[in-house]
Amino acid sequence: MKLSRKRQAFTLVELLVVIAIIGVLVGLLLPAVQAAREAARRMSCSNNFKQIGLSLHNYHSAYKNLPMNSGGTHAPGPQHNRFNLSWLVGTLPFMEQQALWEQISNPFAFNRNGSARNPPFPAMGPVPWDEQYQPWLTQVPTYRCPSDPVERSFNRVAFTNYSACQGDAFFEQHHAGVNNNGDASGSGTWGEEGGARWARGVFRTRHFTKFRDIKDGLSNTIAAGENVVNDLSREVKSMVRNDGNVGNVPPNSWENDADPTNPQMWATGVNLDASRNHGRGRRWPDGRMQFSSFHTIRPPNSYSVQRGHGNFGHFSASSRHQGGAHVLMADGAVIFLTDSIEAGNQNAVAYGRRDPNGIDPGNHDWGVGQESPFGLWGALGTKAGRETVEEQLNQ
Repeated sequence: MKLSRKRQAFTLVELLVVIAIIGVLVGLLLPAVQAAREAARRMSCSNNFKQIGLSLHNYHSAYKNLPMNSGGTHAPGPQHNRFNLSWLVGTLPFMEQQALWEQISNPFAFNRNGSARNPPFPAMGPVPWDEQYQPWLTQVPTYRCPSDPVERSFNRVAFTNYSACQGDAFFEQHHAGVNNNGDASGSGTWGEEGGARWARGVFRTRHFTKFRDIKDGLSNTIAAGENVVNDLSREVKSMVRNDGNVGNVPPNSWENDADPTNPQMWATGVNLDASRNHGRGRRWPDGRMQFSSFHTIRPPNSYSVQRGHGNFGHFSASSRHQGGAHVLMADGAVIFLTDSIEAGNQNAVAYGRRDPNGIDPGNHDWGVGQESPFGLWGALGTKAGRETVEEQLNQ
C-alpha cells in the first residue's frame, strides 16, 4: 500500500502575518539606521574641525600668529584680491592641501575651461568671487560637513561649513578700519584704532591675532564654528536678512519675521539677500562676514541679519546636526553646543551703539570693558572679556 504525503504550505493569513511582522521590524530598524548614519556624519564633521584646529596651531607655530580673515593682496599692483581672502586660504598648506596652495600662491595661467590666460592670474589669486579662477572653484573636502546636502554647480565658487568667530560685537567690523587698498582709517569711532574695542573675538577682519591676545584662555574661547550653506529656500538659518538698522536695535528684533506657519522659514515679504552667490558658506575663499564669520550673539541655529551685502551684521552658528552645532575652541578641542545654550540678554544691543534701554550715548562707548551681555554663549566668544566660565563644556 502506497502512503501519500500531505503538502505543507503557508496559508494566506500566515503569510500576511509574516509580512506585517517584517514591516514592523523594518519600521523600527530604519530610524536606528538613519540615526547611526547621522552619528557617523557628525563624527566626520568633528574630525574635519579637528584637522582645521591642528592647521591653525601649525600655522601659529610657523608664523607666530593665526591666519588673517579678509587678507590677501591689495593695491598698488595691476591685479589683486582687494584684501578679501578668508582665513581658510592660509590654512591650506597645513592640512595636506599643498598642491592647491601652490596653485594659489603662484601666478596661475589658465581659465576655468583650461584655456590660456594672458596675463595670468596673480599670485594669491583674484577676488574670491571670480568664477574663471579654478582654485576658488576647487572644493576642499575638509571644509564641508557631510550632513549638509547643498551641492554646487561646477562653475561656482566652492563652499564651506566652517566660520571664524568674531565674538559678541560687530560694529564696523566688516573692514575693521582698513579699506580694500590696505589703508587704515584714523576715525575715532570706526577707524583701525577706534574700532579695536569692538574686535572681541579671536578673529578680527584684516588683522592678525596671536595666542597671547586670547587672555581668557585658549580652552575657554571659541575660535571657529559651523555654518550651514545657504540653500536658497528662505530658510531662517541659511539665508541672511537685510536691515540697514541692524547696528541700532537688539538681536531679538527679527523674531517675528519668521513664517508663523513654518518658523524655520522667513515670512513672505521679508527683505532677504536672495542671490544664489550670496549667503552663509557659499564662497570658501571669501573673507567677508556673511561667508566666513559668525558671532556669539544669537544662539546656534538662529537667524543672521546684515546691513547689506558685504557690510556688517550679526551672523549665527548653524548646522544640519540635530539640536546644535560644533565649535572649535582655540586650544583645538571640538565641542558640540546645543541651541539651548544660555545666551543672556537678547534685548541688549551688540555693543558700540546703544545701551539695553535704547539710549545712544553719542560716543559709541557703551559696553567697553564690560562682560558680554549674551551669557555663556557670548562669554565663550570673547577672547579678553575676563568672564568666568564655570561650565564643563566637553562632558
